[in-house]
Amino acid sequence: MQSVCQRVGPCSSCLKRQLNGFLGLIKWQRRLVPACARTIYSETGKWEKNYGLETRKRVENWWFPRIKDQFCRISETDKSRPKFYVLSMFPYPSGKLHMGHVRVYTISDAVARFQKMRGMQVINPMGWDAFGLPAENAAVEHGLHPASWTQSNIQHMRKQFDALGLSFTWEREVTTCLPEYYKWTQYLFLKLFEAGIAYQKEALVNWDPVDQTVLANEQVDDNGCSWRSGAKVEQKYLKQWFIKTTAYAKAMFDALSDLPEWYGIKEMQANWIGDCIGCSLDFLLKVNGKVTEEKLAAYTYTPEAIYGASHLYILPSHRLLHGNSSLKEVFQREFIPGKDSLTSVTAVNLLTNQEIPVVISAKTNFANFLDAKIGIPSTSAEDAAVAKNLGISLTEVIETLPNGLEKVINSAEITGMTRQEALKAITQQAKKKRIGGDLTSDKLRDWLISRQRYWGTPIPIIHCQTCGTVPVPYEDLPVVLPNVTTFTGKGASPLESAPEWVNCSCPRCKAAARREVDTMDTFVDSAWYYLRYTDPHNTDRPFNSDLADYWMPVDLYIGGKEHAVMHLFYARFFSHFCHDLKMTKHKEPFHKLLVQGLIKNQTFRLTTTGQCLKREEVDLTGTEPVHLKTGEKLHVSWEKMSKSKYNGIDPEEIVKEYGIDTLRLYILFAAPPEQDILWDAKTDAMPGVQRWQTRLWALVTKLIEARTSGTMPNPELLNKKEKAEARKIWEQKNLVISEVTEYFTKDHLFNAAISRLMSLTNVLHQAPRPLVLHSTEFEDALASLCIMVAPMAPHIASEMWKGLAHMQNKLCIHHHWDVDVLHQSWPKVDPEYLQPSDVVEMSVLINNKACGKVFVPQQAARNFEEVHELVLQSELGVKHLQGRAIKKAFLSPRTALINFLVQE
Repeated sequence: MQSVCQRVGPCSSCLKRQLNGFLGLIKWQRRLVPACARTIYSETGKWEKNYGLETRKRVENWWFPRIKDQFCRISETDKSRPKFYVLSMFPYPSGKLHMGHVRVYTISDAVARFQKMRGMQVINPMGWDAFGLPAENAAVEHGLHPASWTQSNIQHMRKQFDALGLSFTWEREVTTCLPEYYKWTQYLFLKLFEAGIAYQKEALVNWDPVDQTVLANEQVDDNGCSWRSGAKVEQKYLKQWFIKTTAYAKAMFDALSDLPEWYGIKEMQANWIGDCIGCSLDFLLKVNGKVTEEKLAAYTYTPEAIYGASHLYILPSHRLLHGNSSLKEVFQREFIPGKDSLTSVTAVNLLTNQEIPVVISAKTNFANFLDAKIGIPSTSAEDAAVAKNLGISLTEVIETLPNGLEKVINSAEITGMTRQEALKAITQQAKKKRIGGDLTSDKLRDWLISRQRYWGTPIPIIHCQTCGTVPVPYEDLPVVLPNVTTFTGKGASPLESAPEWVNCSCPRCKAAARREVDTMDTFVDSAWYYLRYTDPHNTDRPFNSDLADYWMPVDLYIGGKEHAVMHLFYARFFSHFCHDLKMTKHKEPFHKLLVQGLIKNQTFRLTTTGQCLKREEVDLTGTEPVHLKTGEKLHVSWEKMSKSKYNGIDPEEIVKEYGIDTLRLYILFAAPPEQDILWDAKTDAMPGVQRWQTRLWALVTKLIEARTSGTMPNPELLNKKEKAEARKIWEQKNLVISEVTEYFTKDHLFNAAISRLMSLTNVLHQAPRPLVLHSTEFEDALASLCIMVAPMAPHIASEMWKGLAHMQNKLCIHHHWDVDVLHQSWPKVDPEYLQPSDVVEMSVLINNKACGKVFVPQQAARNFEEVHELVLQSELGVKHLQGRAIKKAFLSPRTALINFLVQE
């Protein structure tokens, strides 16, 4: 993919163009022109007085390419500087941006610009989660090759992103369907395979008996039928690839406590993982004393009591009774429905070498997702009852001492240990032998990653009749997808139709072999992309560890709540795994998580059929919306925007009508990020942010007019009252800087930040003309306001700054007026403002109603008697309290408030 710089020309030309523009500015005549001229300062050097529709268009047209150019400059990572890695979840290239995209990427863009202004080295990368089923469906329905369809969609969405003026670090772009990316997805798979964490076993899939193909869950409708053939979907056992995420369950559960608050997502992660108190252990199955090729993993809540195991317990629905197992006939023959069935099959514990019988349970379900568990009568009354009923011998392995301490007995080398010591010893031994032992819960299942699809990362495995399952050598990566041209949606995986690709030689014995024809779940591609962004062009390894250690963890990760469990869990798993391989220093990939709400719009449905109507089919003129044709009353609800519901809003249309800055401000102002936005452009926040931009522009106009009036500004000409008002502006400026900075860094409450900036705007509008003309505080507050607006509305802020920068007779010398607003340093609170003042402004309440404020000395502000007396002696006290019976008074030093309760 081309970077932004490659598309717009080298950065040196960007710089040259800007330099020429700046030299031209010097020659411009700096004067106000009538509003009807509709020019902007950056074009002509003439300040347009009013910010109307035409001016807004000119401002955005002028600044749009310049702001984009500023963010395309590529520089080497400077590891001596503080960094900030902001990441928004990359999109699937569906071909069209929706308002949900606009929201998440506007947030990341504002944060990236803010952190850059704070002096951070920032990356805000973007890429494409580009494999997936929709591309294959397009191939079936429209005859488009998935690669062509995907590439076309990416190009279109890139243009849409550009139209929104987003500051992505495009030179770090990744596309998961390109071999230079999925080579390293395959590399990580091989590392998982080597570690025994990637493995193959039989599992149930959705099978379409008509089309003779495997269906993804989303291809099965609510009635359990195939979306294409309409046939009733069957469940069928096929060999599938899994990643043993349960091996990291305990580590990932424990690591949650070290993460900051994640808006309730940590609780969702913890619930998904479950309480990791037990583990699975591997058994080898025998029938009639003969060892079979079948292995079975079974769960126990009490691994420390494993020497007391009496039987292995499986459900009637277990794969051994239904799949392609060599023991299937034995189990089916010996199973008596509704009864615990003792079979002739035995299981040899690969850790203790004990041999115990396999029992098929009378139950249809165990706790959560278990289908096989170890029966240990010493720790389970239920297991003891089963063993007793079936006549299975049992051994007591837990002894309780008089002091209440429980010890392990009759358990070989762990005899005499406490239960906790024995638990640790058993699990460590099992893990060392790779036969289980990883503490996990009874609800977490390993990750099934096989997909019988074409458009996905090929699994780098070769099947040889002699050598078995053989990994593709690292030097042969990537295993590139063949160019399959025919897609029917029927039959086996499309990869089967490429014999020249499937048939290969075994890397070990060189005999004829076959490639794995399953591809990987797309969640695998997105489970490590944040690491690739740190070093996206590396051709020797997935990423350079030094660069990953510098940039990681992601400082702020932004995305939808729908990804708060699975994607987040898989991404955390890969990060923990890479840490164990010593590829990364950090275990956890994400520091702060910001989960944004949906953007919803009204859906109009016919009450009779539930059919959704287009807005043009609805009559909105009455008190209630009705169907335009029939007059039928409609069911109206707020729902996530969707094409099928006819309630979508096209971002391009909104930008055309309102402009980029207005849309950005609306998105940030309409609601806190984690809450849903109910879209209603006419009566909601849109007019509010439009008016605010007009008022901001008017402030700049006010100052420019004052400074070009012919009167030289001189702060000494302000009288005492005006100086006091200037001091209040200074205090308000510092307060707003403090609050807005906190909103950007801690809570990410952009709506509150905009609200505080609006309040500062109001304060400045109330300033009288002498203050505007002569006050350093007014000029500094307006400049600071302009800088703080810039990350959220960069176009109007850039033009306002340009007008201020070329204004004559400036009083503030600490701002870098010669560079654009997005390159200014974020305002800091003045040190003097942080000093405790000599006096405290004490709020006075009478019968819980505010009636004014009184200044009291700092040293007296916490003393009830002194404050009480000073208020009574003040002008306010004389006016409101003199001669009245005071029943009681309460002082709150923390909030500087005193409340008098008086007789009415």
